[in-house]
Amino acid sequence: METNRQKKIGTLLQKDLVDILQGEVRKNNISNLIISISKVNVTSDLSIAKVYLSIFPTNKADELLAAIRSNTPLIKHDLSQRVKMQLRKVPNLIFYIDDTLDQIEKIDHELKGENNPITNPELLDKRKKL
Repeated sequence: METNRQKKIGTLLQKDLVDILQGEVRKNNISNLIISISKVNVTSDLSIAKVYLSIFPTNKADELLAAIRSNTPLIKHDLSQRVKMQLRKVPNLIFYIDDTLDQIEKIDHELKGENNPITNPELLDKRKKL
């Protein structure tokens, strides 16, 4: 259960991280790339922030995630300059790809009848006899 403090810090970090990452994209003249931060979860001791990124197009997601992870110290420094009046210590940042949109799309296909196990029983796992 997240406390109000964790939520407020997560929201603060999310807003500033979006500015930092999108500023880097603009500064490096990378076109046709959208980075958004879907969620920031802060641990109860406020030492770690898990940052969930949505990257479009998705085929560049792994490459971009690796670049972001390698630049985490610089990103944390930029972030600390922005939030120094609100936070004494900036949490360590851990970046992840947020695949919830892919999951939603998969569920949507399932609900539309594609890969329906009723019409195609081969999709079901075979039961094992004990």
